[in-house]
Amino acid sequence: MSALKIGIVGGGIGGLAAANALHQAGHDVVVFEQSQQYLRVGADINLTPNAVRALDGLGESIARAARASAARPTHRISRTWDSGEETSRLVMGDEAERKYGAPQLTIHRADLLAALAEAFPANRVQFAKRVKSIDTQASGQVDVSFTDGSSANGLDVLIGADGIHSVVRNALFGAESPRFTGVVAFRAVVPTERVKDVPNIAAFTKWWGPTAESQIVTFPLNQGRDTFIFATTAQDSWHEESWTTAGSVEELRGFYAAFHPDARALLEACDSVLKTALYERDPLTHWSRGAITLVGDACHPMMPFMAQGAGMAIEDGVVLARCLSQVSSRADVPAALASYEALRLERASQIQIGSRGNNWLRAGGNADWVYGYDAWKVELNTDAATA
Repeated sequence: MSALKIGIVGGGIGGLAAANALHQAGHDVVVFEQSQQYLRVGADINLTPNAVRALDGLGESIARAARASAARPTHRISRTWDSGEETSRLVMGDEAERKYGAPQLTIHRADLLAALAEAFPANRVQFAKRVKSIDTQASGQVDVSFTDGSSANGLDVLIGADGIHSVVRNALFGAESPRFTGVVAFRAVVPTERVKDVPNIAAFTKWWGPTAESQIVTFPLNQGRDTFIFATTAQDSWHEESWTTAGSVEELRGFYAAFHPDARALLEACDSVLKTALYERDPLTHWSRGAITLVGDACHPMMPFMAQGAGMAIEDGVVLARCLSQVSSRADVPAALASYEALRLERASQIQIGSRGNNWLRAGGNADWVYGYDAWKVELNTDAATA
């Protein structure tokens, strides 16, 4: 059929991954982003081989740009908070690339977003667009009104990629607020030179704390020149969710004062730190209705403990684009979205729940079911829509 007219609400990683995949398939895609412009904010991201393989399929320019600033951790290591005992170790680096067909990359969110944005036509991104209402016509097409008085009418598909506070999700399934987990996260970046004496500083290392909420994760950034430090702990008194709010280095160090000297050395290197509360939602039973669907945190926001939030959003975008490539008329869109949901919901929900439990690879285990997934080759089940 001729190109579908597709609107994507949200120009983050999931939205732009879907936008690139759909644009490359020949569809007429517009991204509606609520911010005034793209800013260099957000956390640093661990892209495991499943996510990188999905990105690579979006084109050489994205693959090359993502690798330009990224680091490639040598291993994935688990250590015990007090003794420092190593409880699991996966070789990553070149061996992971040989095994899974793509490497592990650790990268700043803004660098990944820039790679995706530069590959997508700039005139197809509209900024300062906040959704006011969503309506479905008798024809099945979708109309979106924005708070600035503008609208996008007659969309064949509407994709909600607008994060954990998704307006599109609320329009589909009713208003529901994310739940505070009782966990806060601290983030810092330090020059690797300061922590070069910490063993395995070139690896992705997770220090498992005395409780499920308590951990410290480190990995290299900027081709190894910097080290990212991400620490979580229980704290019911802090509810602010923010990319940019400053925290206290002294408070951070106090939470982990009983940790092993190697872990404490990482925190001693921090001059400043950012702090945010972590929120989540329960898995949905459905992601789609009619010609409207969701991707990424809009449908499966997850705790960061499996480092799969960005990866799941990218996988969603690829599989969604492949399902929509199967339609022969506008009438086929709901079935294609149901097929996408059937292919993705179980995997994303399993990782969402596993991330909440925070026990994955603590003492070994098989990472293949996560890292070995190929969003470009997963079989499209055209019967799933009617199953």
